[in-house]
Amino acid sequence: MRDANAFALRRALPRMSWSVRNLFNLWQRSLGNKVITFNNTSKSLFQQRWTAKALMRAYHGDFINEKIFKRWYLPATLPDVRPRNRTPISDTLALDDYAGRNEQLERAIRRKEEEDRKGLAPVGSLMMAEVERRIDVFIFRCCFTHSVYEARRLVIHGHVLLNGRKHTNANTRLAPGDMVSVDPASISFLQESANVKDGRAQNTDNNAADAAEQSPPRSPENVDEETSTENLTPFNLPPYASPFIFLPAYAEVSFPTCSAVYVRHPTARPGYSEIPTPYNADGEIVRLAWEWYSKRRPRNRSKAQMARMPENRH
Repeated sequence: MRDANAFALRRALPRMSWSVRNLFNLWQRSLGNKVITFNNTSKSLFQQRWTAKALMRAYHGDFINEKIFKRWYLPATLPDVRPRNRTPISDTLALDDYAGRNEQLERAIRRKEEEDRKGLAPVGSLMMAEVERRIDVFIFRCCFTHSVYEARRLVIHGHVLLNGRKHTNANTRLAPGDMVSVDPASISFLQESANVKDGRAQNTDNNAADAAEQSPPRSPENVDEETSTENLTPFNLPPYASPFIFLPAYAEVSFPTCSAVYVRHPTARPGYSEIPTPYNADGEIVRLAWEWYSKRRPRNRSKAQMARMPENRH
């Protein structure tokens, strides 16, 4: 982690972490006294855009250098996610003059009403789609680590497999169909704490002494049941982890094998965005952040810069 005070309560910047302090900062930005609203503010437009940019970048890839983010992770334009090949309502009657005209017209009207009710797709959040493709961010989204910083450490230390091969580049951007596997021995949730181990060892010694003095020999069935219970994989979530446990739509996760498949790139639909963000996907913070970057994105890429581009598997 670049900043040791990433979870400072004074700044209250949400990060990609399950930390208790981060949860409090998230509450401050959502419901507390640090909610950002630009209505009736004395800040200039430049200050509003810079504040929105700082909030977005604190959560989406704060470990990525700003120059690298603008050059390689920021899209030139926002994608068009409008539905295609839709038949206009006026042409619906021409599809079939004799069978199902009323049904087709009713379906088209209901579809148009639903789109009008949901509104436009929040495409502003898709400016962070390239960050979500990173292998360390993907591991964090799959709930294999309690922070994106730990996910980076696992990748760099060789505890992650990409399509069955060891992968140590945390900057790699995944392609649809890539499978990421994490070593179960390196996942902190699946390890017993020292207090649990000491308590279990003490209970085992006490039970063995009591059984030798008082109880008759146990049956083989009871011994097998106790052995199978002790061999179960421990699962210990950190405190206050429930608000962060969710899986994005573009990930197919298998917890028994500690692996996940990057199914497709994240997208947006009317009223819904697949980019996890602590802010409103169609709110003023996202819009102002895009306005900031749309005016300051570097355009020139020399051969030397292309050689430094992070791995992109397309």
